[in-house]
Amino acid sequence: MKLHSKKNGQGTPLFILHGFLGMGDNWKTLGKEFAELGFEVHLIDQRNHGRSPHTEEFSYDLMADDIKEYMEQHQIQKASLLGHSMGGKNVMLFATKYPDLVNQLIVVDIAPKYYEPHHQTILEGLTKLSETQLDSRGKADELLKEYISEWGVRQFLLKNLYWKEKNKLGFRMNLEGLKANIDQIGLALPEKAQYANPVLFIDGEKSNYINGTEDKDLIRKHFPKAQIITIKGAGHWVHAEKKEEFYKTVKHFLHNE
Repeated sequence: MKLHSKKNGQGTPLFILHGFLGMGDNWKTLGKEFAELGFEVHLIDQRNHGRSPHTEEFSYDLMADDIKEYMEQHQIQKASLLGHSMGGKNVMLFATKYPDLVNQLIVVDIAPKYYEPHHQTILEGLTKLSETQLDSRGKADELLKEYISEWGVRQFLLKNLYWKEKNKLGFRMNLEGLKANIDQIGLALPEKAQYANPVLFIDGEKSNYINGTEDKDLIRKHFPKAQIITIKGAGHWVHAEKKEEFYKTVKHFLHNE
């Protein structure tokens, strides 16, 4: 599979993997800042997202292997990986399957545990959008508002819209394929999966994705050298809500400071 990506900068490869219903472009601003630190930043669209291929098959195993294939296609021997939410699950699995291909690993606001499906309202709203003739982003936002009250979440989702033809908006992501495989999104890391090198976990204080000692114990079971840093005042979209703190935290880890 040929994943779509945007590259920026020169130096050590740094892959950034977005969350569910996102795309590499969500990380454009931070990607530019990481590139200025001396990294070749790859903003990757994972399968069924953004401009990457749409497939009926969808699982973390496949997505981890997509990254391995991407490295082979781009002749990259080793990369640092940063993944948020679904992208975090992907990089966790990738590191446990292919530790020799990983330089440094950063996981943003996700634990290796199982999560109950919780995107139903968002998917309902997006389904309604897909069934409606849309000729402006404003109309799409109005319709989505009936399902999602948070302006920021709506703007994140509406980035998936593009002009399919004149006066007709379409979706970048494979909505039907993702709905059919929604049970895959919350799956836990395999029980015996382990990665022995240092990992930075970043969570948002107001987020409920990493909760209490039980989740932190599970992180350390799979990643014995995990460092877990909580960013105050941030929710699940830590990197967008507290960008400066997030950037500094990642920079320190990448530079082994």
